[in-house]
Amino acid sequence: MRHQGRRGAVFAAAIWAAVTGTAVSGTAAGAGQLEISVYGGVQSAPPSRIDSPAAGGDRVTWKGRSFEEPPYYGVRATWWQNDRWGWGVEVNHAKVYADDPEDYGYNRLEFTDGINFVTANVFRRWQQPDRRITPYVGAGFGVAIPHVDVQPIGGAQTFGFQVTGPVVQLVAGASYALDDRWSVFGEYKGTWSRHKADLDSGGSLKTELQTNALNIGISRKF
Repeated sequence: MRHQGRRGAVFAAAIWAAVTGTAVSGTAAGAGQLEISVYGGVQSAPPSRIDSPAAGGDRVTWKGRSFEEPPYYGVRATWWQNDRWGWGVEVNHAKVYADDPEDYGYNRLEFTDGINFVTANVFRRWQQPDRRITPYVGAGFGVAIPHVDVQPIGGAQTFGFQVTGPVVQLVAGASYALDDRWSVFGEYKGTWSRHKADLDSGGSLKTELQTNALNIGISRKF
């Protein structure tokens, strides 16, 4: 799994460079208050049905393994237009492993260098004068770009990034201001995504994934 960890680190660095680059240009343009957030946490996924040449139709039990390499994490940029509403972009490196893939006809069945949800988001917050805690909720829509790692027993391994389908996310949490620039936050994040991954062994794998995550992170305002 070390090579997956290196690819995950490169992917995260590229996203961070893109986001911070956008932060500089956005600040220069004076377009509202920009907030950059980074988070980690614990993420899981309930069972889902897969359809594929190897398994036919089967119900797979998934594991998140949030702290194994490559770990679960996320990066987002939010442009707060006023004290209530904001919009932004986000990359969430969630992941799933099939529990006992051999039971479904596979040597490997996982999206573990990220399901990689890329979303455009809208947030609503409730700021109160002289209070450090700010509740918020958000919703986002985008695409899933997972690293597909699938190998049927006796078949060819599919190993690479693909654009597999849409994703919708919902977020609810609260931030705590440390000072005028920095804050920490905790939140619940739920996602739904639909996937159709092309397999090098022939055919495709289709599934719908739900993830549930409890995140802890840090934000900086610009």
